Amino acid sequence: MNDIRLSIVVPVFNGIAYTKKCLKSLYQLKDASGKISKQVDIIIVDDGSKDGTSDYIKMHYPEVHLVYGNGGLWWGGGVNKGMKYAVETLNSDYILWWNNDILPQDDYLEQLFSIIETHPRDVVIGSKIFVLNNDLLWGMGGKFDPVSGSRFMYGEKQPDGASYQRSFEVDWFPGMGTSMHRNVIEKIGYVDETRFPQYHGDSDFTFRAKKEGFRLIAFPQLVIYNDNTNTGLIHKGSARKLYQSLTSIKSNFNIRKDFAFYRKHARSHRAYYPLWSKYFRYIGGFTKWSVLGLAGIKRKQI
Repeated sequence: MNDIRLSIVVPVFNGIAYTKKCLKSLYQLKDASGKISKQVDIIIVDDGSKDGTSDYIKMHYPEVHLVYGNGGLWWGGGVNKGMKYAVETLNSDYILWWNNDILPQDDYLEQLFSIIETHPRDVVIGSKIFVLNNDLLWGMGGKFDPVSGSRFMYGEKQPDGASYQRSFEVDWFPGMGTSMHRNVIEKIGYVDETRFPQYHGDSDFTFRAKKEGFRLIAFPQLVIYNDNTNTGLIHKGSARKLYQSLTSIKSNFNIRKDFAFYRKHARSHRAYYPLWSKYFRYIGGFTKWSVLGLAGIKRKQI
């Protein structure tokens, strides 16, 4: 176990305030993990940040491995650069996907290494994710049925409970708090950054791993907190933002990437029904509240 090496891959683009908090928390983890600390490398993939991110890291965390992009990597390309560096340069055994807007529980690394030690290499390891400063779960892995088209995140917007206090198998994982042995990459390749530059690259990669025989298991002892205040793009009642949310790479409502995922993995025509339903509700909700707004009825903000 002492020769296991883990690389934490963090793609960033500006957002230096998040990166500062992220690195502080990761080094607190390393400091608290004792001997494990020496087995953990941190890779920051700076995709052309203009806010001094790389200079700050060089000055305050010179041991961090900095990998650079030109501003066009997005999440998929950034993670791929980091993973390639981990495998080809650092000869890492395990890779952990991380974001600069998440914070871990104090014993995260110890718990992760314990799981790595007691489970075979064909297990892709997922975390239990809470919304930061909230008692609700953000998610704990996801489900995708290629026949019915049902796709959802376990525990999303739900309070913690008995169902989420045990380990269980899932179909896909998000791009944070997900760890895998390098043999996953060696068998299925890297993230499909061409079709899924930002959203769905994570779920596509991990679902491909499942189809190739790897087991995806979510572990409740791996707890992280996601600051989702700076995530995604939604319409917020604006027609211009509605259009942007349906077409932008930054949006989880991007129609092209959604249909690309279903074209790749769906096994029946009816699998597309939940997808059409998603956009009917999204666009229909915008239309409904736009009309009601003309009558002076405003939607309550939660």
